Amino acid sequence: MTLPAIRVRAVTKCYGALQALAGIDLEVAQGEFFGLLGPNGAGKTTLISALAGLVRPTSGQLEVMGHDVATDYRNARLRLGVVPQELVFDPFFTVRELLRIQSGYFGYRHNDDWIDEILHHLDLIPKADANMRTLSGGMKRRVLVAQALVHRPPVIVLDEPTAGVDVELRQGLWQFVKKLNADGHTIVLTTHYLEEAQALCGRIAMMKAGRIVALDTTSHLLSSFASRSLKVRVELGDVALELGGTAAGEWVEFGFDEPGEVEILLARLRQAGAGVLELAVGGADLERVFVEVMRRA
Repeated sequence: MTLPAIRVRAVTKCYGALQALAGIDLEVAQGEFFGLLGPNGAGKTTLISALAGLVRPTSGQLEVMGHDVATDYRNARLRLGVVPQELVFDPFFTVRELLRIQSGYFGYRHNDDWIDEILHHLDLIPKADANMRTLSGGMKRRVLVAQALVHRPPVIVLDEPTAGVDVELRQGLWQFVKKLNADGHTIVLTTHYLEEAQALCGRIAMMKAGRIVALDTTSHLLSSFASRSLKVRVELGDVALELGGTAAGEWVEFGFDEPGEVEILLARLRQAGAGVLELAVGGADLERVFVEVMRRA
C-alpha cells in the first residue's frame, strides 16, 4: 500500500484561548495537485507551519511521506519544500550563493546543474549573481520558490506563491510547477486566486475557523452547486441580496440549473424594484462555490 504524501490526524493548535486548528484530519496522496483554500485566519498557514515543524501542534500527528514530523523531523523535512507567504531572505548573499547554501543545509553538494535548471525555469538567470537586497518583491518571491525546490523534495507546499507577482511570471511559474507535478511531485497550493486553484487542483479542501468544511474533487465541488450563474448589476443591491443573491463586487450573483429560471429571477428582481442595469450569464466557478461553502459553514 502506497503511503500518503501528507497525513494529518486530529491536529489541534491553541494559542491561549485562540484555537487556530480545531481537529484537522487530512490525507494527500502522492502525485496529487491539492488545493487548500480558506479566508484569512482559517488556519492554512498554521497547518503548513506545523507540517514544516515550525509550529508544534497542541495535539495530533503529522507525517510527510510516512515520516513523523515530530519524532522523525530530519527525514520529514528532507522530503518537504515550503514556499512561505512572507518574503524572508538573507540580504548578504547573491541568488546563486543563497541557493548553494540552501542545498548545503540538506546535505547536497555540487548541485549547480539543478540550481541552473531552477533559475532557468523561474527566469532568474539574469539575477543569479545579484545581491538579494537589490531584487524587487516579485523577484524575491521567485527566489523563495527556488529555495523550496533546491533539495528536490517529493512534496512541495506553495503558500500564496503568486501574491504580488506579475502575470508573465505567474504563467511561467505554473508551467514549471505543472511539470514538477507531471514528474511525480506532490503539490499543495494555498491561494486567494481561486481561478488558479480551479484550473490546477484535482482535489480541494476548504477551511474555516480551524476546521475543514469541504473536501472533494474540484469537479465534484463545482457540480454540487448550481451549474450556471446569473450576475446582475442593480440599482438596489440590498434588495437583490434579500432575494438570495451573493455579493460579487458591484454585482449580485444567483445560481440556476435550467434556462427558464433566469426569467423567473429577473421577474422577481423587477417586482422587488431592484432596477437591473446589466446582466451576464456564466458557468459555475470555484469562487461562487467557495462563497457558498463559507456561508453554509
